[in-house]
Amino acid sequence: MQAQFYLCLLACLLQAQDYPKAEISNGLIHAELMLPDGQHGSYRGTRFDWSGIISSLQFGGHEYFGRWYECHDPKIHDAITGPVEEFRTNDKGLGYDEAKVGGTFVRIGIGTVRKPDEAAYRPFETYDVVDPGKWTIHKHKDRIEFIQRLQSEEGYAYIYRKTVRLVKGKPELLIEHSLKNTGQKEIETTQYNHNFFVIDHEVVGPDISVKFPFTPIAQSGFKDRAEVRGHEIAFPHELVGRNGVFSELGGSRNDVQDYDFRIENSETGAGVRITGDQPLAKVNFWAISTVAAVEPYILLRIEPGKEVHWTIRYDFYTLSSMSKE
Repeated sequence: MQAQFYLCLLACLLQAQDYPKAEISNGLIHAELMLPDGQHGSYRGTRFDWSGIISSLQFGGHEYFGRWYECHDPKIHDAITGPVEEFRTNDKGLGYDEAKVGGTFVRIGIGTVRKPDEAAYRPFETYDVVDPGKWTIHKHKDRIEFIQRLQSEEGYAYIYRKTVRLVKGKPELLIEHSLKNTGQKEIETTQYNHNFFVIDHEVVGPDISVKFPFTPIAQSGFKDRAEVRGHEIAFPHELVGRNGVFSELGGSRNDVQDYDFRIENSETGAGVRITGDQPLAKVNFWAISTVAAVEPYILLRIEPGKEVHWTIRYDFYTLSSMSKE
């Protein structure tokens, strides 16, 4: 137990490193982003897209993102903050099933990784990165553009662009994506955003609510830790540690109108609305004591030579301003 404590302490001290980062602002919102870097980046796991990691976002005196986990290690699969995203093909990496042991497969937004001798894909494992592709980053006062170009030996290749942009004169943030298939094989993947909101670092409990445009139906039981009240998921008492809830949610119509969620903190008065411009394929919900996360999925099919675009919008507000509307 003592050895585990000191290992955890050492991992926490690692976060004091001067990881590559940048700041953006539009006068209303101020945000700090961690930049992708295969050698020195704050996140080098192989689960989540390396671009667009927001370590802090402040609006109206409120903090919306931040560390929700105990210790930081760049190689831990979920040691990451902000509206983080992941691409999955059949709940695996792109080309995983065809890859032989010792060969490679693709994690979009990360690079090509080595397939070890294993019985099945392990989504929370950090695989060895063989090629992170070529990253280009364009920094501006109110936005940052990330571009990753990747060419794999298995016939998969792409140009992936993500721009994190603050809207002029509004408390809004856009995540604008494009994915162009420059390879020989079709790219079919789901893409979801984990939305690690830690609004004002409050413990998840009765003050936190998550709102949906439909009545959510928990496919797995919430036990006594969370409950559905109409179009909301609420918490009758504070969650303790990692003893939380997880479930895929039914009840949606799988259209664009259902990609519309709100997370609010009634104690501090801060809220955020999340909307997308693609049909909702499915949505998961996950919460522990430090974070309540809506995980909306979309489906992407891209033939060679084709390109797709999609955008996620975040509207930040205070409950006092909403009551005046």
